[in-house]
Amino acid sequence: MELKHQTTVTLAEVAEAAGVGESTVSRVLRNHGSFSDKTRVRVMAAVERLGYVPNRIAGTLASNGSRLVAFVVPSLSNIVFPDVLRGASTVLEENRYQAVFSVSDYDPHKEEALTAAMLAWRPAAVMVAGYEHTDGTIKRLRASGCRIVELLDVDGDALDMAVGFSNRAAGRQSAAFLLKRGYRRIGYVGHDLNRDTRAGKRFSGFCEALAAGDATLADREILAGASSVENGRLGLEQLLARSADLDAVYFSNDDMALGGYFHCLARGISIPSQLAIFGYNGLDIGRVTPQPLSTIRTPRVETGKVAAQLVVNNSPSQVVDLGFELIEGATA
Repeated sequence: MELKHQTTVTLAEVAEAAGVGESTVSRVLRNHGSFSDKTRVRVMAAVERLGYVPNRIAGTLASNGSRLVAFVVPSLSNIVFPDVLRGASTVLEENRYQAVFSVSDYDPHKEEALTAAMLAWRPAAVMVAGYEHTDGTIKRLRASGCRIVELLDVDGDALDMAVGFSNRAAGRQSAAFLLKRGYRRIGYVGHDLNRDTRAGKRFSGFCEALAAGDATLADREILAGASSVENGRLGLEQLLARSADLDAVYFSNDDMALGGYFHCLARGISIPSQLAIFGYNGLDIGRVTPQPLSTIRTPRVETGKVAAQLVVNNSPSQVVDLGFELIEGATA
Protein backbone atom coordinates (compact mmCIF):
# COMPACT_ATOMS: atom_id res chain seq x y z
CA MET A 1 0.00 0.00 0.00
CA GLU A 2 1.34 3.41 -0.96
CA LEU A 3 1.69 5.81 1.95
CA LYS A 4 0.50 9.36 1.43
CA HIS A 5 2.90 12.15 2.30
CA GLN A 6 1.95 13.76 5.60
CA THR A 7 1.73 17.54 5.30
CA THR A 8 2.69 19.84 8.16
CA VAL A 9 -0.22 21.13 10.24
CA THR A 10 -0.28 24.94 10.18
CA LEU A 11 -1.21 27.53 12.76
CA ALA A 12 -4.12 28.56 10.51
CA GLU A 13 -5.53 25.02 10.60
CA VAL A 14 -5.38 24.99 14.39
CA ALA A 15 -7.13 28.37 14.51
CA GLU A 16 -9.87 27.16 12.18
CA ALA A 17 -10.37 23.95 14.19
CA ALA A 18 -10.59 25.91 17.45
CA GLY A 19 -12.82 28.62 15.98
CA VAL A 20 -10.45 31.45 16.93
CA GLY A 21 -7.97 33.71 15.18
CA GLU A 22 -4.33 32.82 14.56
CA SER A 23 -3.14 35.50 16.98
CA THR A 24 -5.22 33.91 19.73
CA VAL A 25 -3.66 30.51 19.07
CA SER A 26 -0.23 32.12 19.22
CA ARG A 27 -1.01 33.78 22.57
CA VAL A 28 -2.24 30.50 24.04
CA LEU A 29 0.80 28.54 22.87
CA ARG A 30 3.16 31.18 24.23
CA ASN A 31 1.05 31.49 27.39
CA HIS A 32 1.30 35.24 26.99
CA GLY A 33 -1.42 37.85 26.55
CA SER A 34 -5.15 37.77 27.20
CA PHE A 35 -7.42 34.77 26.56
CA SER A 36 -10.05 32.92 28.58
CA ASP A 37 -9.70 29.47 30.11
CA LYS A 38 -12.44 28.27 27.75
CA THR A 39 -10.43 29.52 24.76
CA ARG A 40 -7.26 27.88 26.04
CA VAL A 41 -9.05 24.53 26.39
CA ARG A 42 -10.41 24.78 22.82
CA VAL A 43 -7.04 25.70 21.35
CA MET A 44 -5.13 22.98 23.20
CA ALA A 45 -7.75 20.41 22.22
CA ALA A 46 -7.26 21.38 18.55
CA VAL A 47 -3.48 21.22 18.95
CA GLU A 48 -3.75 17.73 20.43
CA ARG A 49 -6.23 16.51 17.84
CA LEU A 50 -4.26 17.79 14.85
CA GLY A 51 -0.80 16.98 16.24
CA TYR A 52 0.39 20.53 15.71
CA VAL A 53 4.08 21.30 16.45
CA PRO A 54 4.92 25.03 16.78
CA ASN A 55 7.60 26.39 14.44
CA ARG A 56 9.84 27.93 17.07
CA ILE A 57 12.37 29.47 14.72
CA ALA A 58 9.62 31.15 12.68
CA GLY A 59 8.21 32.58 15.89
CA THR A 60 11.63 33.80 16.85
CA LEU A 61 12.18 35.62 13.58
CA ALA A 62 8.70 37.13 13.64
CA SER A 63 8.99 38.43 17.19
CA ASN A 64 12.71 39.33 16.95
CA GLY A 65 13.22 37.85 20.41
CA SER A 66 14.43 34.28 20.80
CA ARG A 67 13.60 32.26 23.90
CA LEU A 68 16.22 29.62 23.15
CA VAL A 69 19.44 29.30 25.16
CA ALA A 70 21.96 26.92 23.59
CA PHE A 71 24.52 24.95 25.59
CA VAL A 72 27.56 23.23 24.08
CA VAL A 73 29.10 21.12 26.86
CA PRO A 74 32.12 18.80 26.70
CA SER A 75 30.59 15.77 28.42
CA LEU A 76 27.64 14.25 30.23
CA SER A 77 29.60 11.23 31.50
CA ASN A 78 29.74 12.52 35.07
CA ILE A 79 27.56 14.82 37.15
CA VAL A 80 29.52 18.05 36.56
CA PHE A 81 27.80 19.37 33.44
CA PRO A 82 24.36 17.92 34.28
CA ASP A 83 24.62 19.93 37.53
CA VAL A 84 25.32 23.10 35.54
CA LEU A 85 22.41 22.39 33.20
CA ARG A 86 20.12 21.65 36.14
CA GLY A 87 20.94 24.97 37.76
CA ALA A 88 20.50 26.92 34.53
CA SER A 89 17.24 25.18 33.61
CA THR A 90 15.65 26.19 36.91
CA VAL A 91 16.10 29.89 36.12
CA LEU A 92 15.39 29.60 32.39
CA GLU A 93 12.11 27.72 32.87
CA GLU A 94 10.91 30.25 35.45
CA ASN A 95 11.46 32.96 32.84
CA ARG A 96 9.96 31.04 29.89
CA TYR A 97 13.24 30.32 28.14
CA GLN A 98 13.98 26.95 26.55
CA ALA A 99 17.36 25.26 26.99
CA VAL A 100 18.83 23.11 24.21
CA PHE A 101 22.20 21.38 24.45
CA SER A 102 24.76 19.35 22.56
CA VAL A 103 27.93 17.49 23.59
CA SER A 104 31.37 18.11 22.07
CA ASP A 105 33.29 15.24 23.75
CA TYR A 106 36.10 17.68 24.54
CA ASP A 107 36.78 18.04 20.81
CA PRO A 108 37.30 21.75 19.93
CA HIS A 109 36.50 21.18 16.25
CA LYS A 110 33.29 19.38 17.18
CA GLU A 111 32.50 22.28 19.50
CA GLU A 112 32.94 24.61 16.53
CA ALA A 113 30.53 22.61 14.36
CA LEU A 114 27.95 22.31 17.12
CA THR A 115 28.18 26.02 17.94
CA ALA A 116 27.56 26.87 14.29
CA ALA A 117 24.54 24.56 14.23
CA MET A 118 23.14 26.11 17.41
CA LEU A 119 23.64 29.65 16.13
CA ALA A 120 21.55 28.82 13.06
CA TRP A 121 18.56 28.80 15.42
CA ARG A 122 19.31 32.41 16.44
CA PRO A 123 19.35 31.73 20.20
CA ALA A 124 19.18 34.44 22.80
CA ALA A 125 22.44 33.14 24.26
CA VAL A 126 25.08 30.45 23.83
CA MET A 127 26.80 28.90 26.84
CA VAL A 128 30.08 27.06 26.37
CA ALA A 129 32.64 25.55 28.74
CA GLY A 130 35.83 27.45 29.45
CA TYR A 131 37.75 30.06 27.46
CA GLU A 132 39.64 27.85 25.01
CA HIS A 133 37.91 27.60 21.62
CA THR A 134 38.96 27.42 17.98
CA ASP A 135 39.34 30.64 16.02
CA GLY A 136 36.26 29.65 14.03
CA THR A 137 34.15 29.24 17.18
CA ILE A 138 35.29 32.60 18.53
CA LYS A 139 34.64 34.34 15.21
CA ARG A 140 31.12 32.91 14.92
CA LEU A 141 30.22 33.70 18.52
CA ARG A 142 31.42 37.30 18.23
CA ALA A 143 29.53 37.80 14.96
CA SER A 144 26.32 36.18 16.20
CA GLY A 145 24.87 39.13 18.06
CA CYS A 146 23.69 36.85 20.88
CA ARG A 147 24.91 36.79 24.46
CA ILE A 148 27.81 34.47 25.25
CA VAL A 149 28.50 32.87 28.63
CA GLU A 150 31.68 30.88 29.25
CA LEU A 151 31.27 28.48 32.15
CA LEU A 152 33.37 26.91 34.93
CA ASP A 153 36.47 29.06 34.49
CA VAL A 154 37.68 32.60 35.17
CA ASP A 155 41.31 32.16 34.13
CA GLY A 156 41.33 34.07 30.86
CA ASP A 157 39.61 36.81 28.87
CA ALA A 158 35.86 36.37 28.46
CA LEU A 159 34.22 36.92 25.08
CA ASP A 160 31.20 38.46 26.84
CA MET A 161 30.22 36.99 30.21
CA ALA A 162 31.82 34.25 32.29
CA VAL A 163 30.73 32.42 35.45
CA GLY A 164 32.84 29.97 37.40
CA PHE A 165 36.00 29.85 39.47
CA SER A 166 39.77 29.78 39.08
CA ASN A 167 41.03 26.35 38.11
CA ARG A 168 44.64 27.49 38.59
CA ALA A 169 43.85 28.62 42.14
CA ALA A 170 42.13 25.28 42.84
CA GLY A 171 45.29 23.46 41.75
CA ARG A 172 47.47 25.72 43.87
CA GLN A 173 45.33 25.24 46.98
CA SER A 174 45.29 21.47 46.50
CA ALA A 175 49.10 21.37 46.44
CA ALA A 176 49.40 23.75 49.39
CA PHE A 177 47.07 21.52 51.41
CA LEU A 178 49.12 18.37 50.71
CA LEU A 179 52.40 20.14 51.47
CA LYS A 180 51.00 21.50 54.72
CA ARG A 181 50.06 17.95 55.72
CA GLY A 182 53.68 16.92 55.26
CA TYR A 183 53.49 15.04 51.97
CA ARG A 184 56.57 15.37 49.75
CA ARG A 185 56.60 12.40 47.34
CA ILE A 186 53.54 13.50 45.37
CA GLY A 187 52.31 12.05 42.07
CA TYR A 188 49.54 12.91 39.63
CA VAL A 189 46.95 10.83 37.77
CA GLY A 190 44.88 12.54 35.10
CA HIS A 191 43.30 12.39 31.67
CA ASP A 192 44.01 14.23 28.41
CA LEU A 193 45.15 17.71 29.52
CA ASN A 194 45.23 19.11 26.00
CA ARG A 195 41.52 18.42 25.49
CA ASP A 196 40.34 19.22 29.02
CA THR A 197 42.00 22.62 29.32
CA ARG A 198 40.51 23.31 32.75
CA ALA A 199 42.16 20.16 34.13
CA GLY A 200 45.35 21.38 32.48
CA LYS A 201 45.10 24.69 34.32
CA ARG A 202 44.60 22.89 37.64
CA PHE A 203 47.66 20.74 36.96
CA SER A 204 49.74 23.83 36.13
CA GLY A 205 48.61 25.57 39.32
CA PHE A 206 49.37 22.44 41.32
CA CYS A 207 52.92 22.24 39.97
CA GLU A 208 53.43 25.99 40.57
CA ALA A 209 52.49 25.59 44.25
CA LEU A 210 54.77 22.57 44.61
CA ALA A 211 57.67 24.61 43.26
CA ALA A 212 56.84 27.48 45.60
CA GLY A 213 57.01 24.98 48.47
CA ASP A 214 60.44 23.67 47.38
CA ALA A 215 58.91 20.43 46.10
CA THR A 216 58.50 18.88 42.68
CA LEU A 217 56.10 16.40 41.18
CA ALA A 218 57.63 12.96 41.68
CA ASP A 219 55.81 11.20 38.83
CA ARG A 220 52.70 11.42 36.70
CA GLU A 221 50.37 9.11 34.78
CA ILE A 222 48.18 10.77 32.15
CA LEU A 223 45.79 8.49 30.31
CA ALA A 224 44.29 9.10 26.88
CA GLY A 225 40.55 9.59 26.60
CA ALA A 226 37.96 10.88 29.03
CA SER A 227 38.16 10.71 32.79
CA SER A 228 36.47 7.77 34.48
CA VAL A 229 36.59 5.70 37.65
CA GLU A 230 38.17 2.87 35.66
CA ASN A 231 40.90 5.14 34.27
CA GLY A 232 41.60 6.43 37.76
CA ARG A 233 42.08 2.87 39.03
CA LEU A 234 44.28 1.95 36.06
CA GLY A 235 46.25 5.19 36.26
CA LEU A 236 47.13 4.74 39.92
CA GLU A 237 48.08 1.10 39.35
CA GLN A 238 50.50 2.10 36.57
CA LEU A 239 51.87 5.04 38.56
CA LEU A 240 52.61 2.94 41.65
CA ALA A 241 54.23 0.24 39.51
CA ARG A 242 56.91 2.82 38.67
CA SER A 243 56.92 4.90 41.87
CA ALA A 244 55.95 2.71 44.80
CA ASP A 245 57.34 5.21 47.33
CA LEU A 246 54.78 7.96 46.66
CA ASP A 247 53.04 9.24 49.77
CA ALA A 248 50.24 11.24 48.02
CA VAL A 249 48.53 11.37 44.62
CA TYR A 250 46.58 14.29 43.16
CA PHE A 251 43.90 13.30 40.65
CA SER A 252 42.45 15.44 37.88
CA ASN A 253 38.93 15.00 39.32
CA ASP A 254 36.84 12.96 41.75
CA ASP A 255 35.96 10.29 39.17
CA MET A 256 39.63 9.47 38.77
CA ALA A 257 40.29 9.81 42.51
CA LEU A 258 37.53 7.32 43.34
CA GLY A 259 39.10 4.85 40.93
CA GLY A 260 42.38 5.31 42.79
CA TYR A 261 40.58 4.86 46.09
CA PHE A 262 39.06 1.55 44.95
CA HIS A 263 42.48 0.38 43.74
CA CYS A 264 43.90 1.00 47.20
CA LEU A 265 41.04 -0.91 48.84
CA ALA A 266 41.57 -3.86 46.50
CA ARG A 267 45.35 -3.94 47.07
CA GLY A 268 45.26 -3.36 50.83
CA ILE A 269 46.95 0.03 50.61
CA SER A 270 46.08 1.97 53.75
CA ILE A 271 44.61 5.45 53.15
CA PRO A 272 46.01 7.93 54.09
CA SER A 273 48.80 6.39 56.18
CA GLN A 274 50.43 4.64 53.19
CA LEU A 275 49.01 6.81 50.41
CA ALA A 276 46.98 10.02 50.47
CA ILE A 277 44.44 10.74 47.73
CA PHE A 278 43.12 14.16 46.67
CA GLY A 279 40.47 14.88 44.02
CA TYR A 280 38.52 17.75 42.50
CA ASN A 281 34.80 18.64 42.08
CA GLY A 282 33.30 17.55 45.40
CA LEU A 283 30.92 14.94 44.00
CA ASP A 284 28.26 13.57 46.34
CA ILE A 285 29.61 10.03 46.08
CA GLY A 286 32.92 11.20 47.49
CA ARG A 287 31.18 12.18 50.73
CA VAL A 288 29.70 8.74 51.34
CA THR A 289 32.72 6.52 50.75
CA PRO A 290 34.02 4.80 53.92
CA GLN A 291 36.57 7.60 54.10
CA PRO A 292 35.17 10.87 52.68
CA LEU A 293 37.28 12.07 49.77
CA SER A 294 39.66 14.99 50.28
CA THR A 295 38.85 17.32 47.39
CA ILE A 296 37.81 20.73 46.09
CA ARG A 297 34.05 21.33 45.98
CA THR A 298 32.91 23.49 43.05
CA PRO A 299 29.58 25.41 42.84
CA ARG A 300 28.29 23.75 39.66
CA VAL A 301 24.55 24.20 40.16
CA GLU A 302 25.10 27.79 41.26
CA THR A 303 27.23 28.40 38.17
CA GLY A 304 24.28 27.39 35.98
CA LYS A 305 21.83 29.52 37.94
CA VAL A 306 23.99 32.66 37.86
CA ALA A 307 24.77 32.22 34.16
CA ALA A 308 21.09 31.88 33.30
CA GLN A 309 20.20 34.91 35.42
CA LEU A 310 22.75 37.02 33.55
CA VAL A 311 21.10 36.02 30.27
CA VAL A 312 17.55 36.60 31.52
CA ASN A 313 18.51 40.03 32.88
CA ASN A 314 20.48 40.92 29.72
CA SER A 315 23.32 41.89 32.06
CA PRO A 316 26.39 43.85 30.94
CA SER A 317 29.55 41.93 30.07
CA GLN A 318 31.20 40.68 33.25
CA VAL A 319 33.08 37.84 34.94
CA VAL A 320 31.54 36.28 38.07
CA ASP A 321 33.98 34.33 40.25
CA LEU A 322 31.98 32.06 42.56
CA GLY A 323 35.04 30.58 44.24
CA PHE A 324 35.34 27.01 45.58
CA GLU A 325 35.68 25.16 48.87
CA LEU A 326 38.50 22.87 49.98
CA ILE A 327 37.10 19.75 51.67
CA GLU A 328 39.65 18.18 54.04
CA GLY A 329 37.91 14.80 53.97
CA ALA A 330 39.71 11.73 55.30
CA THR A 331 41.85 10.51 52.40
CA ALA A 332 44.64 13.05 52.90
